Amino acid sequence: MTPWQPLTHAEQLTDIVRESFEHPVLIFKHSTSCSISAAAKSKLERQWPDAGLGSATLYYLDLLRYRPVSNEIAEKFGIRHESPQLLLIQNGECRYDASHMGIRLSEVKEVAG
Repeated sequence: MTPWQPLTHAEQLTDIVRESFEHPVLIFKHSTSCSISAAAKSKLERQWPDAGLGSATLYYLDLLRYRPVSNEIAEKFGIRHESPQLLLIQNGECRYDASHMGIRLSEVKEVAG
């Protein structure tokens, strides 16, 4: 089971940055009306138990309900908004950014060390 933490307020990004100095933080941006996004989310949920990222926190952002939070993420970390999108935040910066079916937890693990 994927340990999703809801990301619903831009203010949470301050805590995420702080947390990222202690362990990897992942943000999954999901459009609930998109079949590609649903497939990417399902793939993440299947792969999570074997991904070897147990110390990471995984945040889930519902883009349709919280689009301003996504805009804030793009601005704060200097990345282009996409959906679905997976970001790895480490030491206060975005170290991995992938979207659609290019999302790979194996690559996240390599980058996260």
